[in-house]
Amino acid sequence: MTETTTALAGEAAADPTAAHAGSLHAPVIAWFDEHARDLPWRRPEAGAWGVMVSEFMLQQTPVSRVLPVYEQWLARWPRPAGLAAEASGEAVRAWGRLGYPRRALRLHGAAQAITERHGGDVPRDHAQLLALPGIGEYTAAAVASFAYGQRHAVLDTNVRRVFARAAAGIQYPPTATTAAERKLARALLPEDDATAARWAAASMELGALVCTARNEDCGRCPIAAQCAWRLSGKPAHQGAARRGQTYAGTDRQVRGKLLAVLREAEGPVPQSALDAVWHEPVQRARALDGLVADGLVEPLDGGLYRLPG
Repeated sequence: MTETTTALAGEAAADPTAAHAGSLHAPVIAWFDEHARDLPWRRPEAGAWGVMVSEFMLQQTPVSRVLPVYEQWLARWPRPAGLAAEASGEAVRAWGRLGYPRRALRLHGAAQAITERHGGDVPRDHAQLLALPGIGEYTAAAVASFAYGQRHAVLDTNVRRVFARAAAGIQYPPTATTAAERKLARALLPEDDATAARWAAASMELGALVCTARNEDCGRCPIAAQCAWRLSGKPAHQGAARRGQTYAGTDRQVRGKLLAVLREAEGPVPQSALDAVWHEPVQRARALDGLVADGLVEPLDGGLYRLPG
């Protein structure tokens, strides 16, 4: 961010009344009540475990790709104890092509901790959630809020973008969450738990469907008349250029191809089967070494490889 945009964000955080905090809640929640997507993890029967699974899967992954994997996952492992009893490699296998498969290992580790420490029930307490392996600040707040209706600032990319525009008057938030953003998010929270939890879900949905990174639809936005960024003429982003993620030809693509072979195999596979998926031997070896180092692939004697046991 430039000094100007940093100052804007800091000013909004220091004086949340300037952002008309209270006047934002009702229209955004009313919009959410009418336009929220019917997603399985939002239904009562999902429970806290369903919410947690969705939060792991939705990190850097669109809803359309998550939905079928989520449904299969919950059908197989409706409770944390079921997943905890399986080898971690089964979590990696079931993760399929969602990408960033270390999330599967982390979710497996969280399921084991929930089973061992909390009798198989996802804990309600925010500090206990934060203490689970693989659970960071965002996920702990999201589960506490969405599953248990608690009052927490839930700051994902969509929420941060809504707050940056509506309150700070800038097009995009910083690359990493800042202290000023956290302060602003806390200041914008409604006072009572139920409304705060609804606000968290509603502001996230607004960022996902209307206040998108590109081609935002201000005509559909319930708070367009109060949006600091729109009212200031939508000034262009002044920070570093925002680059889209590439995939083709990257180590991440090679890792995905190697994991696909292992997921589809019923037992260990030889090196030759892995060599066949990518033509460049140095990059292929680097990707395989990375998978082993991350605990996603287990090397065996005789040049064989398998998913972790």
